[in-house]
Amino acid sequence: MTLADLLEASTARSLLASRGLDGEVAEVKSRLFGQAAGGLASLGVDGARAVQAFFVPGRIEVLGKHTDYAGGHTLVTAVEQGFCLCVSPRQDRIVRVAAAATGERVQFELDPQLEATHGHWANYPMTVARRVARNFPAARTGADLAFVSDLPPASGMSSSSAMIVATFLALAAVNRLELQPEYRRNIPDALSLAAYLGTIENGQTFGDLLGDRGVGTFGGSEDHTAILCSQAGRLGQFGYCPARHERFIPLPAGLVFAVGFSGVVAEKTGAAQALYNRAAGMVQAIVKVWRQTTGSDAVYLEQVLASSPDALARLRAAVAQATMDGFAGDELLRRLEHYLAENHQIVGPAGDALLAGDLVEFGRLVDRSQELTETLLGNQVPQTMFLARAARRHGAVAASAFGAGFGGSVWALVAADQAAAFLSSWSAAYAAAFPQAAANARFFTTGAGPAAFPLES
Repeated sequence: MTLADLLEASTARSLLASRGLDGEVAEVKSRLFGQAAGGLASLGVDGARAVQAFFVPGRIEVLGKHTDYAGGHTLVTAVEQGFCLCVSPRQDRIVRVAAAATGERVQFELDPQLEATHGHWANYPMTVARRVARNFPAARTGADLAFVSDLPPASGMSSSSAMIVATFLALAAVNRLELQPEYRRNIPDALSLAAYLGTIENGQTFGDLLGDRGVGTFGGSEDHTAILCSQAGRLGQFGYCPARHERFIPLPAGLVFAVGFSGVVAEKTGAAQALYNRAAGMVQAIVKVWRQTTGSDAVYLEQVLASSPDALARLRAAVAQATMDGFAGDELLRRLEHYLAENHQIVGPAGDALLAGDLVEFGRLVDRSQELTETLLGNQVPQTMFLARAARRHGAVAASAFGAGFGGSVWALVAADQAAAFLSSWSAAYAAAFPQAAANARFFTTGAGPAAFPLES
């Protein structure tokens, strides 16, 4: 399509509807794509120029708190909010990125030695560009990109990972990466692409695609998997390390997700990044204790647990006596017990309950997940704890905080025909309890949305 086509709202609306985003959602997104197209025009791209466009959603982590990088399971869904991005190739190595809503612009080169700008959203596209240039030597076609997002930033809905995915899809398209031998060798499908994009974020090597500094956060590929592998109307259960699809579970008819962003930002930078990495660091320390005690070469916690029938008992005994990487034994035991409960006792049984239509049991398991997140994982703030409890008091089938923690959002599963009244009472209760945070809060509903897709006929 041309840039002029993208500026025409009816074109975008019809293409969005063909991918399962229709009605009011399609109307909103068509305006955002028009705004993104305007941002591309502001970079000097001619209206007759061919462009490519992508919708890249955020995600809800329904269950599976801090389990992916340990080799565990998660239950996730894409949301109907996300990035609307358009891209046009250049004749040089320059990448120009315009945030169409604010007028901000950044410029850099496709360079394997590129130094990213930390503490700013430019860190994410620059990190992608550096890794693409490093892993795919033939990828030297620059691009003009413009984006708009209706995803609340730093809300725990994975806006940073969505930006990474969006930037990669844009650069991959203009460089035709899928034809490169390195790509074919390492990335045969969407699930492996999600795992690779997780390593762009955490800096690890993927196959023979060498890693680098990443963005400074050590996480897994849950976010990227939800963004790239979800199906509209369903929740996806995935396992990790290696990434694998386990099942899709239909969202029960008549229910939608209400999301309450607390207004307490959950940026993976600065102090919040250190807190997030601490939770991941404790898992690494647990595995290190096991390796030192047994001589094992296990990399992931789930590998340790699956190594023998008595592995868990031996691991508990070893961890209780250990001090590793600055973590005391009691801290490591709490982290281990959280993982065991969330991964082995909650994610799968909760999915079973949804499949059976047992919403009472589903709600009970989600309540337990929320409680253990507060008492064992310790990544909640008073605002998210209040939102989860208030949602249940106001009639939600289930409710839980999600994402990295230390701020962010809470999801609540509610009846679609009562969603407006629920949002009103839920947000009012929050405003009364936390008036300062509520000034920056945001409340909205979403269905289980589709994975990222190109906007094309």
